Amino acid sequence: MSQGPRSGLAAVSAALLAMSRHLEVRDVLKTIVASARELLDAQYAALGVPDDHGGFAQFVVDGVSDAQWKAIGPLPRQHGILAAMLHEARPERLADVRKDPRFEGWPTAHPDLVDFLGLPVRDGDEVLGALFLANKNCPKPEGSCGFTAEDEELLSILAQHAAIALTNARLYERSRELTIAEERSRLAHELHDAVSQKLFSLRLTAQAAAALVDRDPARAKGELQQVAALAGEAVDELRAAVVELRPAALDEDGLIATLRTQTQVLDRAHTARVTFTSTGVRALPAAQEEALLRVAQEALHNALRHSGAERVAVSVDRRGGGAVLRVSDDGTGFDPQAVRSAGRHLGLVSMRDRASGVGGTLTVESVPGKGTTIELEVPGG
Repeated sequence: MSQGPRSGLAAVSAALLAMSRHLEVRDVLKTIVASARELLDAQYAALGVPDDHGGFAQFVVDGVSDAQWKAIGPLPRQHGILAAMLHEARPERLADVRKDPRFEGWPTAHPDLVDFLGLPVRDGDEVLGALFLANKNCPKPEGSCGFTAEDEELLSILAQHAAIALTNARLYERSRELTIAEERSRLAHELHDAVSQKLFSLRLTAQAAAALVDRDPARAKGELQQVAALAGEAVDELRAAVVELRPAALDEDGLIATLRTQTQVLDRAHTARVTFTSTGVRALPAAQEEALLRVAQEALHNALRHSGAERVAVSVDRRGGGAVLRVSDDGTGFDPQAVRSAGRHLGLVSMRDRASGVGGTLTVESVPGKGTTIELEVPGG
């Protein structure tokens, strides 16, 4: 490259560092493509991850506007030069891709590609994707410019590290899926236990009321009022569990939108007033956002089911490079020291585990008769 080996090495190092900052597969793909285009000074770059049906499960481009991409139409199929990179697992460096016998054309809105450099992204024998660049930015008198052997070597280094980053991202997402599955299983057990207890109590109380209707109507009325109260508690249990079991959608909506939606649902479902505010929060690593969400859910669950609160306030605000969550209620409160000595009560141990798991700090402030405040501070990425 004209920049010389020192600049080339620095550019590769910057690209590798950029890839290592991301854990989500989509983010890793986008970073690989942008890094490759910048590294080799190309006009266009793309990376396709194949599916098992002759198409691409994911296809990320850089250098094409959203309007252009929309106009191009459906994702490409695994044919022509893309198929050669995927199935034969070899690099392709062409002076003019349009003159290659394997070239099969492209949609009308597709940009015009000329010089082309592509190679597979491999993890051992498995081909994870096809990475390619087109139209190197340099003067192009006929036949005098295009991607060089040095460009191919640099892209090969980038592709090897891209395979590692992509594999790590896939493993991370898989671990999150397993964690979510375990969480859903735990919630299902809790839901079963809680609702079963309520329904058992409902049945016994209803039977008692039925036995008293004729000989003691006043007591029967009291028992029926208890049935209504138990039914209301069972409904609250179900509502809380449904909200918690619902996918958090953190990837699509982000922490703030997800929390805002859930507090709005709880505000409608309960007699207590539930509010949410947020200021200045930046996007955080996925683990931190999940910890904040789960602690907020646990604290809300406690406030709405156990405290008798009339108002519950949830806030998330920026603090340094991270964020701080506060869930405060005006309920009955409790003695934190007594709860700590009693063991796993009110989910506080679970909340502390989540906090420590992301390097955060959990603070619990409560006084009997004066409400409770749960605060979780997490660092940024």
